[in-house]
Amino acid sequence: MYGTSITTAVSAGLLAQSSRFFQTSTAAGVAIGILIGGSFLLAIWLMLRRRFGDRLLGEARENAREARENARKLSEDALRQSDTLLKEAKIEAREAHLRSQQEFVEESRDRRREISKLERRIARREEKLERRTSAFEDREKELARLERKLGHKLERAKLAEDEANRKRDEAIGRLERLAGQTSEQAKQALIQLLQHEARDEATASVRRIEEDAKATAKKQADRIISTAIQRAASNHVAEHTVSVVELPSDDMKGRVIGREGRNIRAFEMVTGVNLIVDDTPEAVLISTFDPLRREVARLALEQLVGDGRIHPSRIEEVVERIRTEVEEQIRHNGAEAAADLGVHELHTELVRLIGTLKFRTSYGQNVLKHSVEVATIAGI
Repeated sequence: MYGTSITTAVSAGLLAQSSRFFQTSTAAGVAIGILIGGSFLLAIWLMLRRRFGDRLLGEARENAREARENARKLSEDALRQSDTLLKEAKIEAREAHLRSQQEFVEESRDRRREISKLERRIARREEKLERRTSAFEDREKELARLERKLGHKLERAKLAEDEANRKRDEAIGRLERLAGQTSEQAKQALIQLLQHEARDEATASVRRIEEDAKATAKKQADRIISTAIQRAASNHVAEHTVSVVELPSDDMKGRVIGREGRNIRAFEMVTGVNLIVDDTPEAVLISTFDPLRREVARLALEQLVGDGRIHPSRIEEVVERIRTEVEEQIRHNGAEAAADLGVHELHTELVRLIGTLKFRTSYGQNVLKHSVEVATIAGI
């Protein structure tokens, strides 16, 4: 039993040593396998890395070449685009220059046209002024002639008076010698005779003076009225003889004037007013002493401007239609005023005359309204 135990102990020791050796050999094999596998994997990794690096280097070189090619193409495209842009800029600059030149030429042409119109208008005004000056000089000459004629008549009247006195003295002497009358009686007879002669001569002189005055009264009245207007009533005349017509734009002035002024001449000829186109912005002036003509011209011009069709035949048509409308309005105003006052069965011309008072003023008041007020007060 003791030997068996020893054998058993030895066997257990051998088994333990075998087991430890086997474990040690196994661990060494595993370590060697791991080392060999790691070396193999390291070799594979290095080989793959080299191949991958070569491929990356090739790709980098290819990318660099492509980048250089793209840069060259971009540079060439940029150069071509810059040349194109430069050419386009030059063309645009040339077109802008040509446009500016054309605008300058058109503006210069318009400016020359406006200057030409102003020169023609100034020339027309100068002609009118010369005609008025010539008429004024003619009136002054006529007045001087009348004054000289009146002086001659006064001289002849004085000579006639002296001749009458001489005849009177001769008659007195003749009567005293032949009639044998007293001086008082002869004086009375002579006085009667001289009275008859003087009355006849005075009547003839008065008749001649009246005839001359009638012949020159209109001229003198026109001269006096024009002088009074020029000297003392410029503001009043400007307020009551001028109407303003608004225009949508200054371009409408050229259409109102027309080519070579034919529209404005036709308008002035048909309406009998003066159409003044000056530097007043978007407005023209209608000037005349006749308020009825001024109203017809104002309405006609407003309708022509609103319509836009302005030419001589159209002007005549519109003015004639406006005259008819104004005439109807005049008769309507006269009939309405007569009806308000209770006056009926008036003559048509009298009704028209009453209606025309609406277009006249006295001391700043409408004559028709003033007449109706006066008639109303008088009927109370």
